[in-house]
Amino acid sequence: MSGVELSPGPGPGPGPGPGKLTRLVELLRQTESVLVCYSGGIDSAVVLAAAHRALGARAVGMTAVSPSLPASERLDAERIAQEVGAEHRLVESSELLREGYVANGPDRCFHCKSELYDLAAQKRVDWQLKVVVNGTNMDDLGDYRPGLEAARLAGVRSPFVELGFAKADVREVAQELGLSVWDKPAAACLSSRIPYGTSVTPERLQQVGGFEAALRELGFRRSRVRYHDKIARIELDLQDLPRMLEPETRTAVLGAGKAHGFTYVTLDLAGYRTGSHNEVLSGRSLRIV
Repeated sequence: MSGVELSPGPGPGPGPGPGKLTRLVELLRQTESVLVCYSGGIDSAVVLAAAHRALGARAVGMTAVSPSLPASERLDAERIAQEVGAEHRLVESSELLREGYVANGPDRCFHCKSELYDLAAQKRVDWQLKVVVNGTNMDDLGDYRPGLEAARLAGVRSPFVELGFAKADVREVAQELGLSVWDKPAAACLSSRIPYGTSVTPERLQQVGGFEAALRELGFRRSRVRYHDKIARIELDLQDLPRMLEPETRTAVLGAGKAHGFTYVTLDLAGYRTGSHNEVLSGRSLRIV
């Protein structure tokens, strides 16, 4: 890759305090031009907003569109990019053509991110940009994330890691930028809802994506539908569990689950958490958020 070479950084930088946005904008300005791998989540949204502030039209957000991207996330990505005035382009990705991705082993994210970064490398050249960046932050380094290796191999820069920014720092910068999504919950791709060893198919992605959309319409802001063949395992914030058991809500959720192809709809009493399919992996960490 031409342009500024990026390393994972020497470790955490200055702690919380003033100047985070200034340091982020200056780092991005030094790239001269940048392609931001932009999902519409809070991390990549902050990078895109700061890059736009630093570089204007020389900063482009690229969103990879595939069946694994929830429709709500695509809409959020478009809305947030418009909110900050940044250049935003949608490109079709083809991770479902990668055998390693469809097989859905514990390294699925490596194959997914390899597709993303291959696309980004191609578009960086096509769009005459110098550097590819993502929204990885310091907190991400403590979880099991094979996609980090794909980023390293592709030479993708992680500005938050270079600056030592954790998730709390990212949200602080988002507030300073005036982003309406500064407190947006984390959102992983729909493939993360399918257990390792169960192949990823467009039909299964549509099932979980449709059911999750129905849960949002019912007012559950943060939820996951975990796919287990005919069984849907729902994870919710613990404070939402009592409302789920209200007769009217329970009936509506059960109906939505069946409408999306599930025979049984279950509620996980441990509540919402990221990466719960990682619990079956020996020696892998799981962070409760």
